[in-house]
Amino acid sequence: MNLGDDLIWYLMVWAGITVPGVVLGWLRVFPKAGQPGWAAFVPVYNIYVLVVGVARLSVLWFVLVLVPVVQIIAAILVNVEVARRFGKSEAFGLGLALLGFVFYPMLGFGSDQYQEGAAEPAGPAW
Repeated sequence: MNLGDDLIWYLMVWAGITVPGVVLGWLRVFPKAGQPGWAAFVPVYNIYVLVVGVARLSVLWFVLVLVPVVQIIAAILVNVEVARRFGKSEAFGLGLALLGFVFYPMLGFGSDQYQEGAAEPAGPAW
């Protein structure tokens, strides 16, 4: 095998572990926030539901999450906001952003409850 084949196998294994973990977590997190659980399975719409429905940020944040390079910071801030909505710390939000396949199932299957007005804006609510 050459380096390209090794990279493809690595990415397939990585995606096979992380994507189901995050989707499984979202499947439980979305209903806790009053959103439909099935939305976790719909590509792009699931990000919209996470940003606008769960984190309660404006549609502009959804657009920022789709913009290359900017999306890194925007995704971290969105996940911090999701953590705040569940009464968790900014560190937990960073865990959601970096290790979502572990932290989203913890949030979804845990006893944490969604807190409608608990969060302060993570940034401008344009």
